[in-house]
Amino acid sequence: MVQDFTGRVAVVTGASSGLGAATVRRLAAGGARVWAAARSQDLLADLAAECSDGPGEVRFGHLDQTDPASCRAMVAEAVAAYGRLDVLVNNAGRHDFRRTTEVTEQEWAHDIALNLSGPFFVAQAAIPHLLLAPGGGGTIVNVASVAGVMGEAYSAAYTSAKHGIVGLTRALAVEYLKEPLRVNCVCPGGMDTPQVQTIGVPDGADWDLIMRVAATRGLMAADDVAATICFLASDDAAAVNGSIQVVDAGRTAG
Repeated sequence: MVQDFTGRVAVVTGASSGLGAATVRRLAAGGARVWAAARSQDLLADLAAECSDGPGEVRFGHLDQTDPASCRAMVAEAVAAYGRLDVLVNNAGRHDFRRTTEVTEQEWAHDIALNLSGPFFVAQAAIPHLLLAPGGGGTIVNVASVAGVMGEAYSAAYTSAKHGIVGLTRALAVEYLKEPLRVNCVCPGGMDTPQVQTIGVPDGADWDLIMRVAATRGLMAADDVAATICFLASDDAAAVNGSIQVVDAGRTAG
């Protein structure tokens, strides 16, 4: 099922591949005008061309999520292009496994900037526009991870950041409870995305520990998780606010 986003404007970060690209495709298929943001402009151009024959529209721009100024400029560019903002999907992030004792100050700072501070600054810039969204207000869907609700080996920085995204979601949902803004979070398990092919793992890592958070039914398709994101962003989820939706094919169920 594709939700109806006719007339809506959405921003999707980390949109060049994987879950971000799958979310852009679904939003555009539902009629949304989508601003796709990432570092790789070539991949975004290909995605925009792919969606050009559908009911929606995809434009794109650069985002360095580790830079607060870039976060603010990206939101301003999207609003200038479309004149409004209804949906923010805070998806951009990166996961590499590292032994805790080997994490450098620079790696810790980068992981927190990319996976927690960046989504905060994007949301901060977007909220004033989302509060003005006609037809019942705007919505934010933050993408965390199963590492946002449980521990993950060799992932101290990433797990800390994703727990932070869960906390950020709940804090924003409460702060704007009396205003026209909904904020929810999706916590995916392992997905079959290009990042899986490039993820770093320390030498001699214990794969039993790493696979504790992997989906027991194998890697999920990114589109299956994108379907949950688009549901939460749609009017079908009008009564859903401050929720943490784990999408992991049952991995954390017991």
